[in-house]
Amino acid sequence: MPDWFPDLFRILIALLLVAVNGFFVAAEFALVKVRLGRIEQMVLNRKLFSRTARWLAQRLEQSLSACQLGITMASLALGTIGEPAFAKLVEPILQSLQIQSAAVVHAVAFAISFTFVTALHLVIGEQAPKIFAIRKPESMLLACAVPLQIFFVISYPLMQTLNLSTTWLLRLMGTGETTKSSIPYSEEEIRALLREAHVHGNLTRSEHSLINAVFEFDDLVCRRIMLARTDVDFIDINEPTDVTLSMIHRTQHTRYPICDGSMDEVVGVLHVKDISGQTIHDGFDWKALARPPKKVPENMPISKLLRHFQGTHQHMAFVVDEYGMIIGIVTLENVLEEIIGEVADEFDVEEPEIVPDGPDSFVILGSTQVLNVENRLGIRFEEADVDTMSGLLINKVERLLAAGDIIEFPGVTAKVLSVSDDRATKVRLTLTPLQE
Repeated sequence: MPDWFPDLFRILIALLLVAVNGFFVAAEFALVKVRLGRIEQMVLNRKLFSRTARWLAQRLEQSLSACQLGITMASLALGTIGEPAFAKLVEPILQSLQIQSAAVVHAVAFAISFTFVTALHLVIGEQAPKIFAIRKPESMLLACAVPLQIFFVISYPLMQTLNLSTTWLLRLMGTGETTKSSIPYSEEEIRALLREAHVHGNLTRSEHSLINAVFEFDDLVCRRIMLARTDVDFIDINEPTDVTLSMIHRTQHTRYPICDGSMDEVVGVLHVKDISGQTIHDGFDWKALARPPKKVPENMPISKLLRHFQGTHQHMAFVVDEYGMIIGIVTLENVLEEIIGEVADEFDVEEPEIVPDGPDSFVILGSTQVLNVENRLGIRFEEADVDTMSGLLINKVERLLAAGDIIEFPGVTAKVLSVSDDRATKVRLTLTPLQE
């Protein structure tokens, strides 16, 4: 056997250990990066080794422990075998350079071999497999699944012994049992993931908007989406019949509150289908067609309101404040629009809430929700217990508004264009640069 053969053999073993270290690093990062739901999808698609990958992912903590054990063993073995093997190659080269001191030759050979092995270990055994696994976790996990499962089974007794030792040490330090449950994503983290998916083209704009709307759905309450009582068209049983019919023909709603004089005295709800086939004459008894009115508190989450509509089979409810006064109405359409956006039927002739009016300028209805303005224009007003833009301006100036009033906010100037019934009906918002 040639004299150089043992040294060559040790070098080959060192290179193999670098590759083994890289394998466990790649497997570890692939396991951490890939989502279990994606693995389930690969199983459904019958991808090769996907079931083995699922088996490992379902035992994530133990699988990661196996990877760490493999990395540690490979690194220790590489340090033991690699440096002396490469030093043996470097020493003859140094001696050929007429370096006579054995101590100098050994020190320089050690430094060169240590640097080379470290670089080899870092590039091939750590960085390259780590980055590849992060970029392509699914394919890397499938490639590593079977060898990692074999190592997992073989090393299981040793891993259990190490885990018990770790648990004992943690108890000794007063930290108690280690938890096996993973920390779930927060809502903000999920939103960030959705934004990233949208940026990379995995979610369309409409899909992204729809999912975001679902997250905001349970944060809204009835008061935020209701139609204020001052804007409600209702049937007054004291009005002449021809006046009432004229109002119904003009407004063309599906449902109308039936009231005795005002919204403070609600008798019931009329569905326009109920007057089909009816002979409407002077003195017609509208109360005979009234369905029982349903009332909900102003702070009821709209998720509960949706279940209320589903349970009562009525799609209109009266919103009541803490004093028992009706402050508006809310319909099923109002609820659904918070998820899917504005829905206009053949008879809707509503004026747009936000209309561009030149560079960085917008004309906004006073009844527009503050949250809608903030989301649409990408701005934030100061915190206030109000719902509409008109309410926000009144809260700011602490008096009733008048046409021409100018109110300053950080980055926004609001000018009241028109006022009706003591509230702003139209406001011009102009975005202004913030002062440094």
